[in-house]
Amino acid sequence: MQAKAVARTVRIAPRKIRLVADLIRGKQVGEAVAILRLTPKAASPVIEKVLKSAVANAEHNYEMDINNLVVSEAYVNEGPTLKRFRPRAMGRASAINKRTSHITIVLSEKKEG
Repeated sequence: MQAKAVARTVRIAPRKIRLVADLIRGKQVGEAVAILRLTPKAASPVIEKVLKSAVANAEHNYEMDINNLVVSEAYVNEGPTLKRFRPRAMGRASAINKRTSHITIVLSEKKEG
């Protein structure tokens, strides 16, 4: 049984969020929350919120035991890019891509024994 939660169109670049997502993959939920609390990155509170949502989904929708939950998958896909332009010297303009992310966290119950 698996429970998942997805945050779509988060306004942080996927490359930056992946650094934090890699820290919690394969960890137990309690340990993952502790790691996220102590990680000084902008993506940490966002991922923590998605993780808590996945835990709530597991508990409410699938009646899974919170103490046995493990982060089986944590991945970040690229969302829509906001394209902006910045004026430069001699009448030119350069493009700025403001990237967004889709964060997915999948929890599963740890095997007993």
